[in-house]
Amino acid sequence: MADQAVHRLFQYASCSTCRKAVAWMRDRQIPFDAIDITIAPPSLELLSEAHGQLGGFGRLFNTSGQSYRALGAATVKAMDTATALAALAADGRLIKRPFLVTASGRIVTGFRPEEWQELLG
Repeated sequence: MADQAVHRLFQYASCSTCRKAVAWMRDRQIPFDAIDITIAPPSLELLSEAHGQLGGFGRLFNTSGQSYRALGAATVKAMDTATALAALAADGRLIKRPFLVTASGRIVTGFRPEEWQELLG
């Protein structure tokens, strides 16, 4: 299937949820490019698109991560949109992962197999 679309999966190898997502996609032979989110986080433009698609920052910040805890929830809550997007673009560990960009441009964060099945088939 040379013409099959390829998805971009921003992930972190040490993240167990990311490993589950990678295994899920491989088991279903869904083509994807794996990108280390800590080395090459999504661009500011892509994060802005995600913010719009996801309806805010609720599903963009990795609230259980060390980077988020170091900033503090109050600090993050006080950020305006531009500042929050810049913070996410600067530190991939702040982003909820896995961060999937489908070939059609849909963006989802976190791994919920039912949602991914509906989205990717």
